[in-house]
Amino acid sequence: MDILIESTNAFEKDLDKLSDSDKKVAIQQINAYANLFPKKKDGVYRKLHCLPLPTVLNGYESSLYTLKVSRELRMILAIDEDPIFGQVIFTLFRVIKRDDLDEAHKSVSESLYQELLHQDREMVQVS
Repeated sequence: MDILIESTNAFEKDLDKLSDSDKKVAIQQINAYANLFPKKKDGVYRKLHCLPLPTVLNGYESSLYTLKVSRELRMILAIDEDPIFGQVIFTLFRVIKRDDLDEAHKSVSESLYQELLHQDREMVQVS
């Protein structure tokens, strides 16, 4: 199984703002989880916290997770398993201070699920 790690521009900007020691810890954490995934997938998922979707998207499951990087840092990511191509993709969206998690989660959710949110609003207006 191939493990791919992709990062967004927002993640890269967040990473650039971190101290060298925080940056090193964040990179070590994601590499450790990516390396562990093929052997202990369930253990990796147990260490992650699934972030809820906006309430207007009932019926859909969230693919966003938060990973505790350190006491003060959290990472927002998605893990997509692709059995057809035999790969797992870790997409890194943000690495932020713990206090900024709610705002960052809202921003990432809105950008990812924008089309679904828009469709849901149209359905509400038609009803």
